[in-house]
Amino acid sequence: MCFAFDASPPDLPADIAPIAGGAGAELLELESADGTRFSAALAESPEPRGHAVVILPDVRGLYPFYSQLAERFAAAGHHAIAIDYFGRTAGLGPRGEDFEYMPHVNELRPHPELVQADAAAAVAALHERTGAADVAAVGFCFGGTQAFLAATNAELGLAGVIGFYGSLSPERWGENSPIRRAGEMHGPVLGLFGGADEGIPPDQVEAFDHNLAEAGVKHEIVTYPGAPHSFFDRRYEEHAEACADAWRRILAFL
Repeated sequence: MCFAFDASPPDLPADIAPIAGGAGAELLELESADGTRFSAALAESPEPRGHAVVILPDVRGLYPFYSQLAERFAAAGHHAIAIDYFGRTAGLGPRGEDFEYMPHVNELRPHPELVQADAAAAVAALHERTGAADVAAVGFCFGGTQAFLAATNAELGLAGVIGFYGSLSPERWGENSPIRRAGEMHGPVLGLFGGADEGIPPDQVEAFDHNLAEAGVKHEIVTYPGAPHSFFDRRYEEHAEACADAWRRILAFL
């Protein structure tokens, strides 16, 4: 489990004034290249000022945290769309607290190309609905790994990817480990990790950083000392400084 179901994304830092007048996220039904129908939540910014964003959630797919996060991005001046992963195996979302996600995650894990196909449909929806010219991806946990892997797919046309505490483990991901595929990535890449995240040890973060550098991929890797997995959560008040710094880095990246 990542954050509690009733957790919410951290507010924008106090020195970044949110844009007034935005509407809440709109639930959409999109179609992937293989004909799969899946759910997404779109939040349009009334005053766009940078790249649009495709949000790749954690293992639970489209649930309230990520719809709210799309609204936070819109308030910061970035059209945003959060997608659900499980249209092929669980039908349409959004997902509730009782959603048994792991059987669906286990089916999807070996097939990042399916996540990328859904992301492509979301990119197309952003272009069509908002007129956004450039789109970046930001992912969390399972979605952080998927964001890194999306950077290997030039056909997606992403302007860059941001991965929050995405698993790097070669044992878990095999040949799809971001460590092993770093040389195929198209930058820029921003990786944000917690120093106290037991699931992503420092040696794996260092190996990822090293392989990106060796491949000449434009990138930045940031580790927040003492921060746990899923630190980007307003419930974690003791990590508010890390959340604020992460927000600033994301917005500067975009």
